[in-house]
Amino acid sequence: MSDPTREAAFDLLTAVLERRRPLEEALTALPPIPARDRAAAHRLAAAALRRIGTLDAIVEPYLRKEPPAPVRIVLRIGAAGLVLLGTPSHAAVATAVALARGRGLTPFAGLINAVLRKVATNGSAALADLDSPRLDTPAWLWSSWGDDARAIAVAHQTEAPLDLTRKPGTPVPDGADLLPTGSVRYPAGTAVTDIPGFAEGALWVQDAAAALPAILLAPHAGERIADLCAAPGGKTGQIAASGATVFAVERDKSRIPRLVENLKRWDLAAEVVHADATVWTPAERFDAVLLDAPCSATGTIRRHPDVSRLKRQTDLKMLTESQDRLLDAAIRMLRPGGRLIYSVCSLQPEEGFPRLQAAITRGGVRLEPFTREELPGLPEAITSAGVARTHPAMWPDRGGLDGFFIGRLIKL
Repeated sequence: MSDPTREAAFDLLTAVLERRRPLEEALTALPPIPARDRAAAHRLAAAALRRIGTLDAIVEPYLRKEPPAPVRIVLRIGAAGLVLLGTPSHAAVATAVALARGRGLTPFAGLINAVLRKVATNGSAALADLDSPRLDTPAWLWSSWGDDARAIAVAHQTEAPLDLTRKPGTPVPDGADLLPTGSVRYPAGTAVTDIPGFAEGALWVQDAAAALPAILLAPHAGERIADLCAAPGGKTGQIAASGATVFAVERDKSRIPRLVENLKRWDLAAEVVHADATVWTPAERFDAVLLDAPCSATGTIRRHPDVSRLKRQTDLKMLTESQDRLLDAAIRMLRPGGRLIYSVCSLQPEEGFPRLQAAITRGGVRLEPFTREELPGLPEAITSAGVARTHPAMWPDRGGLDGFFIGRLIKL
């Protein structure tokens, strides 16, 4: 019998690995299925993506030659159920075989059955002998993360907790942990719709690290501030909650409805501008600008494990060139003495401090170092250069946080 969870997981993995579509985009494109099956399929696909190198290594001894891509995906789904998710052996094998037959892979049903039966018997022992963090991390990422590579890769093996930002005055909800930076945290898998105050707009989902750029911007009531590349609006909301006048600039028209909807639900005001920030000219200059620039997003791999399979080292040149253009535009928008926060949710060195150095070399700005006092509970994130760098292995006793680079420039 077909299993809707595994059918959907197959579609998700095929979309990511064969058609290079982001997992969340593929999830949206799934045909209608019950919410429970949809959530289970997402969890299964994310687990397979998170541990794809390990899963391939576990099945490899039982393959005489490379199977077709769809067969490999079925094997990954079955192996993930067996060694990662605790699926009973009979169910994991039977549903994988049924999935193969339902997808026109009947000639490979025997192979899938035989391989997964061996994984059911030997997979757990094999798992203990593998260097999973290394296997699950593409080589170019591992080498780029330097001395932190292993710690980061280990952190990526665990599903991220659920973090939320509170509007000022909102109490800490029952069951949440209050983090030193002000975010509240729930265990992974928590249904956000069950959290008191979420439906009313008193809180919104935002990783603790993603909340830091707006915190370090330190907005004040009455200031005129631009949030560039603003959708979906978490940082816009933080700035607006301070009482500042906020211009939320977003180039992608398809993302603006969600930005507007979020601000409405949170009962926060901002001027939403559909424009390319690199060419947009505001009527007046700003006291401050927050630029959370488009990037490789490798700092979010523990939340979005598809990122490590979709991004390539060759993407960085285009991204850094775009980041430089956005930085120059942001600087032009500032009044003299105005401050600019530049951030990226990336672990790649090229997208961080070198971008600030290049902007300084081009002229018109200086670096304003952060102090450790500006990040209570996370002083280790402030580097000797005075910029902030987080990665998933920080706060190990609290569940980690996303990887971000954040720096502050002052307009001369």
